[in-house]
Amino acid sequence: MTSIYNSFFVIVSILSLLAFSSNAQLSPTFYARTCPNLQTIVRSTMRQAIAREARLGASILRLFFHDCFVQGCDASILLDDTATFTGEKNAFPNRNSARGFEVIDTIKTNVEAACNATVSCADILALATRDGVVLLGGPSWTVPLGRRDARTASQSAANSQIPGPSSDLSTLITMFAAKGLTARDLTVLSGGHTIGQAQCQFFRTRIYNETNIDPNFAATRRANCPVSGGNTNLAPLDTVTPTRFDNNYYTDLVNRRGLLHSDQVLFNGGSQDALVRTYSGNSAAFFRDFAAAMVKMGNISPLTGTNGEIRRNCRLLN
Repeated sequence: MTSIYNSFFVIVSILSLLAFSSNAQLSPTFYARTCPNLQTIVRSTMRQAIAREARLGASILRLFFHDCFVQGCDASILLDDTATFTGEKNAFPNRNSARGFEVIDTIKTNVEAACNATVSCADILALATRDGVVLLGGPSWTVPLGRRDARTASQSAANSQIPGPSSDLSTLITMFAAKGLTARDLTVLSGGHTIGQAQCQFFRTRIYNETNIDPNFAATRRANCPVSGGNTNLAPLDTVTPTRFDNNYYTDLVNRRGLLHSDQVLFNGGSQDALVRTYSGNSAAFFRDFAAAMVKMGNISPLTGTNGEIRRNCRLLN
């Protein structure tokens, strides 16, 4: 009787261990048999999109960041609002600034044509993000796969859990820590601002009121960002190469040319100054650490196993 009980206990233990590991672990080969051409499809669609508009690489990187910080990397940010469903697109950090949704739609259409009802929107977003960085000259990394798509979204979490452009260093460190990310992860992931643009409304206070700023840089930015009006006027986050993924962002910070308050706080006499200096002089170290931090961020609370669903249309629940 005891041996039967022990055998039963061992079997249950193994089953629960298997269940846990399938829920906890993603795998780069998740679609190797079910959608072998997935990565080729994503890469070719992203290549076409970036050839049309280089900024889309930055836009999709931002989508992934804003997705992972709300409920985990579950494609909740892609869901449209409907009469009966409130998504995250109209949360303050996303409203009129989150973009690139049409590119994800196109990739999804192309993937569905090859592998119907197989690949999640969450995984498509993760792959598109990596490819956008690579196509703009940045590092590559192996993307773990097997995420499933959320059937829920949270506008309130998007409003409260995505770090804002006026955040101080202590706030940023706390908000990243809440997602299992370190201060080092914060500093290296902020390097994603080596590509892309920001709206005047998000850097106006910095260029008019702050003192830890290069005066010539502030004057240049004021020309396209008046004291009032022009809220959506754009400026590059990297002054030198805004459509090339490199380490110039950190050189800008050392020279007090960070566009957002939340950029310059990384180099302002605080705990991240040394790391910013390192990255400003060592592109290889930045690329290596950025790739590792992107994998880490992509592992935030994924839905796996039978949780969530594989959406047919990334904007709508099945």
